[in-house]
Amino acid sequence: MTSSLISSIMTKNVVCVSPNQKILDVKHIYEKNKFHHHIPVIENKKLVGMLSLIDFMYHIKGAGLDDGEEVYNTLSVKDIMSPNPYTVGSDTAIDDVAEELSKGRYRAIPILENDTLVGIVSTADIIKHYLKK
Repeated sequence: MTSSLISSIMTKNVVCVSPNQKILDVKHIYEKNKFHHHIPVIENKKLVGMLSLIDFMYHIKGAGLDDGEEVYNTLSVKDIMSPNPYTVGSDTAIDDVAEELSKGRYRAIPILENDTLVGIVSTADIIKHYLKK
């Protein structure tokens, strides 16, 4: 059976941050509803890292919800992001991405076309896809 392409199920309007943004901006992104737990980090139109909710939570431990907490305004995205994220092309088969996600190393994978971010797919997206079959 031929698998569909990942571009058919990826989230296309991806919220991104830059390495120099303060993590206060990240806090505000995570406070929104129905948000992926992974945020691509873009610099000069290139993907340079990924920021997960786990990365964020680990670095703010002990901080409250108040935007004035020191940690939110002293740390930058580059201080807590994971550099050089694993990526796939938009022409990658869904089955191949599902196989990679099933290994447990990643919870979301950025999708690139010509080195430009065009989407992101999460484990939840893959599960929803297979449940519809």
